[in-house]
Parts: sequence; structure tokens; C-alpha cells
Amino acid sequence: MFNKDSYVKQFTDMMSEGFIFIDDVGTIQIYNNKAKEIFGIEYEFDFSHDSGRLEKGDIVIIADTHIGEDDGSLSPEVLKHIGITDANLEKGDSVIAVGRYDKRNSEVTIYKYNKSENKVKKIELSCKNFGAHIYSSIDFVGRSILIEVDNIKYNIDYVKSFGHMVVLNGKTGKMKFYQSKGYTARGEGILDLLMGKKFMPKGGSENFYVIGKNIFEIHKDNKTIKEFFNVAAGSDISYTGKYREINGRPTICSLFPVDKNGKRVGAVLKVNDISEVKSIIKERDEALQNLYQLESQLEDEETILRLIPDFIGDSREIINVKRLALKAAKSNSTVLLLGESGTGKSILAKAIHNNSSKRDKPFIAVNCATLPETLLESELFGYEEGAFTGAKIGGKVGILELAKGGTLFLDEIGEIALSLQAKLLQVLQEKTFYKVGGKTNKKLDARIIVATNKNLENEVQEGRFREDLYYRINVLPILIPSLRDRKQDIYILIKELLPKICFRTGCEEKGISGEAISILSNYDYPGNVRELENILERAVNIAEGNTIFSNHLLINNKFKKNETLKIKPLKDIVLESERNAIKSTLDYYNGDKKAAMLSLKIGKTSFYEKIKKFKLDI
Repeated sequence: MFNKDSYVKQFTDMMSEGFIFIDDVGTIQIYNNKAKEIFGIEYEFDFSHDSGRLEKGDIVIIADTHIGEDDGSLSPEVLKHIGITDANLEKGDSVIAVGRYDKRNSEVTIYKYNKSENKVKKIELSCKNFGAHIYSSIDFVGRSILIEVDNIKYNIDYVKSFGHMVVLNGKTGKMKFYQSKGYTARGEGILDLLMGKKFMPKGGSENFYVIGKNIFEIHKDNKTIKEFFNVAAGSDISYTGKYREINGRPTICSLFPVDKNGKRVGAVLKVNDISEVKSIIKERDEALQNLYQLESQLEDEETILRLIPDFIGDSREIINVKRLALKAAKSNSTVLLLGESGTGKSILAKAIHNNSSKRDKPFIAVNCATLPETLLESELFGYEEGAFTGAKIGGKVGILELAKGGTLFLDEIGEIALSLQAKLLQVLQEKTFYKVGGKTNKKLDARIIVATNKNLENEVQEGRFREDLYYRINVLPILIPSLRDRKQDIYILIKELLPKICFRTGCEEKGISGEAISILSNYDYPGNVRELENILERAVNIAEGNTIFSNHLLINNKFKKNETLKIKPLKDIVLESERNAIKSTLDYYNGDKKAAMLSLKIGKTSFYEKIKKFKLDI
């Protein structure tokens, strides 16, 4: 249908995403270079070897995370070819093994395995029994497999599972074959090779021709590829930017039917690989390296305090946070702000923007927790006229576009739904986006800062946050400590906040007693700086004179510093705190229940019920 040397091929080879076109019978007409790279058909190999097949006496090293998955459908029985006949070894188990191929009465096969139900962090094997120092490991936490032969390392990072194999020539001890990504397309699964199939060369100039082949010759037994073929054959399915796994690799796919003169002639599959965690980590490392070079310019603490005045504090912990923030301001890499609610993540995000080269451009902040999924998508991406019912005439410009040249701050990113996480990942990956209902690809021209009060690693483990998105945003992480972990800052916070609160509330400036400061300094602040500010504002409104005293604070500070903590049931602690708060408020207002009720912001019925319950009826 297409001339492989035509402008069509030249154009598709220039694309940054994989592009595959098949005709209505599944024959590959276009398979661009990026697609070949994504699926490991053609790419720059770390080591080279000639074509060949396994021969008797070859040394075979296998490290398989999950027998039967993403290893060419290997079965435990086939491992007999390297001398493993263990009846306890089953599909789903992980195994590391070194043995001779189809040669009896030689060295005993060395192997370790782990049952699928046993959760371990790592398994390792080391030996010198085969004329070489061989080490192999499976890191289940870091999701990497290493096979090392005489200090030469053959690494593979995997997403869910993978079967890695290295073969040494039985006579010379030289590397003969090593497994790599794209084994499915190359037809080089562990099962295939152990059963005698020939493997292809690596590292040479030989091209892997796919044009004219059936799609199932290149991609076997894959749900997405079957869906791709069905669309080419006539099914009315199409989608954009969907998460799909192909050959065990996570991808973002777009699938479109191709019609000509009202007749289905094929289909197009566009693929973006999102498994390259290494490149993300490399990006982070390079960013950090660049920032370290700036460290000498930022050592002066007075300079640091002066450049970020709104983020109050001079403790060692806060100085370090400000130092990292100034480093981040000199970079365009994504920043991840971590910390409990009320620690000042929004303030720090604005400070990073204000000290960056983008300070004269927009700073757009979005609280992802306050907007429903559908509205958040249209707010972020914008929409075209007629994109959905109720869409404005002329459409709407999204936040991604409004932030052009500046900084986009996504607060509470841990609250974004999984479906929108996939779209956001694609934006961060490709630096482009589409409006809702739009067909024009728009460029993202904004620095991204995200924040969350959640433990994203735990969220990833629980399946509520995408692992690939976590790696993408975790380039420059900054952890803001809680106020209880930097209590020496409490006095300076009071000193800075109190005049501002008085001005904001229209009160004359008030001082604060030493006893009140002592109480505030010993409180743990579950709500952090935001809670301290609320306590001070409440006290400013209650205090009738020019000084805030301890009875104006309305906080429970029963457990003083250095006192022995007596553990009580949580229910008793809550009730005791509630009783003390009501009693202290009544005492302050000389028994005026109405004033106390209004001050505590509690309903009348509930208030009088609690007075009766706590026997405070005076």
C-alpha cells in the first residue's frame, strides 16, 4: 500500500512516538524507527554478538522473576535442558540458575528459587564453578535483574516481570548471547532458545525488516495487538492516550481506524513508552548535579533568609529547606514538595517561582483536591467549543496554556484520579497536550511544581497512584518538616505572624505574655503553622486588652515538656480535652454560656448537652 522509501516513511521516522500501520489483513505497511526502538527490535545494544543457537556444553545463566510470564512462556519442565528437574519448582516462582546446556555428567547445576507466595526483597547467586566468576541477582524492590560474568554486567530493568538469560560459549567462556528488551519481536524468548531456536545478532548493522510481515509474527499473544488487528479488519474502536501493556512494558497508546472511500483499509497504532525509569532517574541525577555546582553560591544563610522571606523560620531544618528551594529555582526540573497539611507548601512553591528566571511570568496554582475529576480535566487542559454539553461558546483556555512561560503549581496531586494521572503523565512526558475535544497539539511551556501531604510511595503500593507518574514528578523532592520538628521557629513565627493578624482583623497591635509563649512552644501542632496562625487569630479576637495571655489561647496543653506521659485510651483523652476547652472558655467569659458557645463555634443543643454531660452547669 505504501512505498517503504516514500515520504510517508521518512515522515513517520521523524516522529517522537512509535507509529505502526497495518492493512485490513494485518500486514505491516509502516513500522517507524521509534516503534522499533520501543519494542527492542532495533536499538543501540550495550554488547555485540553474532547469530547462532545454543549448543551442548554452553553455559546458560538464567534469572527469571516469574516463570511463565514475560519470558517466552517458559515452563519449569524446560529447565531440564540446564539440569534442573526439581518437582517443587512451579510456574510463578522466581529462579536464578547456572548450568550446562544439554550436557550430562558435567558440573552440577547451581540454582536458587523463591516460591511466589514468599515475599522477599532480593535473591542472589554467586559461583566460580564454570570457569568464570558468575553473580546474578533479582532485586524485587528496585525491579532490576543483574547477571555479571567476570565483572561484565548485563542489566535489565523490568516493570512487572522478566526472564533474563546470558549464554557463554562452552569452549571459550566468551559471551555468546544475552537477553534484551524486544525479545518477543525478535523471537528470542528463553523457551524458544532452550528448545533450539536460532537467535539473531546484536550490535551489527543488520536491519530487522518487518514491512510485509503479519503483525502477529512480530507481536504474539498480546491483547492490544489483537485489538489493533480487529480494528484494521473492521471493528469500530478508537481511543487516544490509553494506558496499555505491550510485551510487559507500560505504554500510552492511541488507536485509530483508517478508512478510504467508506471502506476500512487498515488501522494506526501510536505508542509512547513510559517504562524508561532510567532516563527519568538520569534526568534527576543530572539536575541534582547541576544544583550541587550552585551550592557554593548559596552557603550564606543570611542570603537564604533574605531571598525567601515569606517562608518564616531560621532553624537548621528550615535553612536546609530554603537552600534546596533556591537550588530548585535555578532549574527547570519538576519539583515535588512533601509535607503535612499546614507546613507551607504553597508558600514555598511561590517562593521558588519568585526566585526563578520565570518570576515575571504567571504563577498559576491549582488545588487538585477541590475540583471533581471532570472539571479538573477541563480546567487543566481547557476545551473547545461544543466539546461537551454546557461548554462555553468559543471554548476555554486551560491552566496549562495560561501558565505559558511561567510556573504551574499542582497542589494535592495525590488526590487526582488514576484516569487523569495517565493524561498528566503524557503531558509531562511529551511536553504537549490537547484541549478537551481538540485536535491541535499544544506545547507545554511551563515549569511544574507539585505538592502532596500523602506518602506517594505507599499510594503507589496500594495502587492509588501511578508508579510511572511518581518517578516523573519525583525529580527534585523537598520535604518540609512539621512544626513540632522545628519548635525553635515558634517564637519567630509568633513575632512575624501576630502583627499581620492584627492588621488583617482590624485590631490594634497586641503583645503576648511569656506564659502564653511557653504554652505555644510546648504544643505539638497537628495542624502545623496553619494551626498556630489560627490559634493566634482566635486569641487576638478574644483578648480585650493589648496583651494575649494564656487563657486566651484555648488549646489543650495538659502534657508539659519533660513530664512523664501517662497513656490513656484515646476516647478518654478526647473527652478530657473537650471538657477542658469548654470549662476554660466558660471561665474566661465568667460563665456567659452564649459568649462561650459562640467563641467555640458549637451548636446550642450540642453545647448544652456537653455542659450537662461534663457537669459544668454553673
